[in-house]
Amino acid sequence: MADAIKVLLVDDHQVVRRGLRTFLEVQDDIEVVGEAADGAEGVARAEELKPDVVLMDVKMPGMDGVEALRKLRELNNPARVLIVTSFTEQRTVVPALRAGAAGYVYKDVDPDALAGAIRSVHAGHILLQPEVAGALLSQEENNSGQGRGGSLTEREREVLGLIADGRSNREIARALVLSEKTVKTHVSNILMKLDLADRTQAALWAVRHGATG
Repeated sequence: MADAIKVLLVDDHQVVRRGLRTFLEVQDDIEVVGEAADGAEGVARAEELKPDVVLMDVKMPGMDGVEALRKLRELNNPARVLIVTSFTEQRTVVPALRAGAAGYVYKDVDPDALAGAIRSVHAGHILLQPEVAGALLSQEENNSGQGRGGSLTEREREVLGLIADGRSNREIARALVLSEKTVKTHVSNILMKLDLADRTQAALWAVRHGATG
């Protein structure tokens, strides 16, 4: 399974971790490389194991999922983080997404949907349900980047539109016939010019200001 998506499970309930592992071990292209029982251990294991995707619970003792996300960002850990939450914890999803999560799934998700979500975020996509996207957009209403769209070049606007479509850097490179390195540069410039923290905020900015493809 050299090309398998490496996944780290971070949840304080052993039963949940065992269930997630059981779900995923039947997938040919997904490999569970480790587990952690809290945010601090999750960060340490992510640094050690270099997973492609981290399945992260939000509510955990000690360092919770949001704090762990912020720490992973500080460490420039490239893992894509997929939040696993319950329906009653929806209010915690927005802070997690703002902290850098690539999306979220509910704890009662069926195995096929969970595997699909892992593949999607690994490919560079952002998983947002309408109600959460709306909450994030309302919080971005007064974002300091609102009036800066005019500073983007035509190419940067094209890249931004494709980010909003959920495209990964590789897909954007193919669509625009550019190198991935050039696309990364454009993404960095977009975030800097709009004073945004990450691709999630860029995608939401594009939706809010009609810059989608």
